[in-house]
Amino acid sequence: MANRDALRAFQSRLAGRLQAARSSGVSASWLAVEAGDAKFLFPLGHAGEIFPWAPPQPVPYTHPWFLGVSNLRGGLYGVVEFAGFATGRRTTAATDAARTQSRLVALNELLEVNCALLIDRLIGLRGVEAFVATQPPAEDAPAWMGSTYTDEAGEQWQEVNLQALSQQPHFLSIGA
Repeated sequence: MANRDALRAFQSRLAGRLQAARSSGVSASWLAVEAGDAKFLFPLGHAGEIFPWAPPQPVPYTHPWFLGVSNLRGGLYGVVEFAGFATGRRTTAATDAARTQSRLVALNELLEVNCALLIDRLIGLRGVEAFVATQPPAEDAPAWMGSTYTDEAGEQWQEVNLQALSQQPHFLSIGA
């Protein structure tokens, strides 16, 4: 019950910050997350609801990055371990106790893909003003990877085009 209350409080704070950003003219463009050992930026217009970690029901004969399906607020969603998908490497399976900060970020329903991305930690909202440098994606980067941004601390953040990701055949083909 305490986790549910904490999540509601976090979502209320996040909604309040979004509203404040809209009214003050500051543009919050991305939801900043950590997955594996990397930092990612999800466009707010492509991201949907954020859910606490709940173990999905496994589906046999799928890629290791496809964890299974979950009932999230009455909808059936495929759950993708984003770090494993993005790197193409198998990640170590975390215990449920180790997933206390993990979240499921659903794709916006306008993308018409019932999918939630497992991320290790929510960082918050970021706008362009939070970064000091940007680099375009490499020529051989997947179509869903956007620019790489560098913040004042020197940390690199990879922009992810969730709309392009939701249309990639590799992402849609979960069968191993």
